[in-house]
Amino acid sequence: MTKSYELVGIAHENIRKGDYVIRRGSELMRIDMEQEGEETERVIKKEMAELFKNSQLTLQVNLNKIICKDATEFLKELPDESVDCIVTSPPYWNLRDYGVDGQLGLESTFEKYISELCDIFDEAKRVLKKEGTCWVNMGDTYSGMKIGNTETRKNKKVVSNTFKKEKTKLPDKCLCQIPSRFAIEMTNRGWILRNEIIWYKPNCMPSSASDRFTVDFEKMFFFVKSKKYYFEQQKEPTITKDSIVRDRDTTKLNNTPGRSRMGGLKENNYDFKNKRCVWKITTKPFSEAHFAVYPKELVETPIKASCPPKGTVLDFFGGSGTTQRVAQDLERNWLYCDLNPEYCEIARKRLRQTVLEF
Repeated sequence: MTKSYELVGIAHENIRKGDYVIRRGSELMRIDMEQEGEETERVIKKEMAELFKNSQLTLQVNLNKIICKDATEFLKELPDESVDCIVTSPPYWNLRDYGVDGQLGLESTFEKYISELCDIFDEAKRVLKKEGTCWVNMGDTYSGMKIGNTETRKNKKVVSNTFKKEKTKLPDKCLCQIPSRFAIEMTNRGWILRNEIIWYKPNCMPSSASDRFTVDFEKMFFFVKSKKYYFEQQKEPTITKDSIVRDRDTTKLNNTPGRSRMGGLKENNYDFKNKRCVWKITTKPFSEAHFAVYPKELVETPIKASCPPKGTVLDFFGGSGTTQRVAQDLERNWLYCDLNPEYCEIARKRLRQTVLEF
């Protein structure tokens, strides 16, 4: 048999049991073994055994595909240390009901929410390479007995009877600090927190509150699983420059005896500097029903900085597919998963892919 293909995997049972997935050129396709000869089947089964041995089966079958599935179930099917970079934004606690059974964010307390969310990231940590990175965008909410609802032009109102807060330990109207609590729990579970990014929104939505300031930012956490990881430094234009040469070797901090020598650059005449942690990015409108779309600019920097060329970016709360679209534009592979069929369809349109439902 003349081999003109690369064996990739075996089709999922619910797609078409027994079909083998191969790559001919740049296309993935399935071949029906009933239509192939015994020699072809023998060779393919031998190669399939080697593929299972290398634990790349599920990863290759799901690569650059829209998978409509629960995040935990999806992650459990992926092989160990197979993903270069995770960029995701989980459903925020008690802010919206997406109208899907089993969704995250409807937990009665934020403690339960954080625990269940970090359980998912435990599984994500397993599939992330040792040199991999993890970026998580998350917003906050206020305590109280509010009932969550979703209202958009196309989806007038979705309210869940289970979407009610228990009385928390916090007083009403108190900021819950969900992102901070999440970050602390992640580090308690072994993640290394490298940066807390502030996504500043200059065009944020106006607030009806008159007894506090309008919140115009969200946080993005930059985690890694080991001290050595892939990172390509990102720079931004220098706003202020001078020609002063600073004596960093002998100058003490505040000229105080016993203090260590001053750190930092001796000169400040550079055109570009290391990118800072406050990112000014405007929100962008999206015509589809999915309202929780973060802008592509928010995703570009993490992928450019921490996913190697031709590497794989994972988003298991895929939503409208923004992460995947940016990864695709930057010539990275991607893995997409979302529980909501509506969002999977929106992502399919953006990425021109076929939705695989399990």
